[in-house]
Amino acid sequence: MQQITAEQLRQQLHENQDLLLVDVREEEEHEAFNIGGLLLPLGELMSSAGSIPKDKPVVVYCKRGIRSAIAIQRLQERFGYTNLLNLQGGMEEWKKTQGHP
Repeated sequence: MQQITAEQLRQQLHENQDLLLVDVREEEEHEAFNIGGLLLPLGELMSSAGSIPKDKPVVVYCKRGIRSAIAIQRLQERFGYTNLLNLQGGMEEWKKTQGHP
């Protein structure tokens, strides 16, 4: 599974690189703090997979990187995605390394 660190993601966002963020946490977690992108909770992810493009990098994130890893594994196995990146450490690591984008 491909990974991206909070610092690498922050740099790519700063450079306005064409990528999509997908938050697989629950709605209340997303509302409390997020870095943007689509909210597709893990339980609803498979039925919403059609909204995730296959032609550009997609960074999947959650609180600690566990649910996002599960999400990526499921999407790769079922739909053949090859462009998904897991945010290492999730939102906890993002907050630790600097805070907001």
